[in-house]
Amino acid sequence: MIIWINGPFGGGKTTLAAQLHQHLDGAITTDPEEVGFLLRKSIGDHPDRRKDFQDYPMWRELVARVCTELDRFTHGGPVIAPMTLLRLEYADDIFGALHKDGTEAHHLLVHADSDTIRARIESSMEFPGSEERSEKVRAFRRRKLADYEQAYATWLGERADVIDTTGLSPDQVAAQALALLRLP
Repeated sequence: MIIWINGPFGGGKTTLAAQLHQHLDGAITTDPEEVGFLLRKSIGDHPDRRKDFQDYPMWRELVARVCTELDRFTHGGPVIAPMTLLRLEYADDIFGALHKDGTEAHHLLVHADSDTIRARIESSMEFPGSEERSEKVRAFRRRKLADYEQAYATWLGERADVIDTTGLSPDQVAAQALALLRLP
């Protein structure tokens, strides 16, 4: 079983993944972003390179394949994959490939109101000791917030199990996720 944790950049996906990993026996966590980093490094300065690795159909195919193989490795998982997906066609590519391979997938969305997300972004310190690097991450997350809000309004809120994290502790978010997944 794949547990895909979606949400805005800086919205708590990694925190929920860590919480679920602690609660679920035999769980493993995979980072689809690492597949993107591998592609980015492999493609280098090729003339057809793209800024966002999610734009490569091969990224979506490889991510689905990695999740499927990890699911087989764990004899049913759970495999936890925290990753923001904001384009419906990209989500359809990944979840469609998982379904085609017979891999059960649960799509969770950690959501909060815009003010809460902005406050979380502004208080984040991704690189303790390096304000400059941390600010670059915060700036990226601020730029992507409108994309998230658009996706949430048009498809994401209807295609995932939504956990409104506004005002919740990480433990409360994990409890809601476990209830949605119907897991102990």
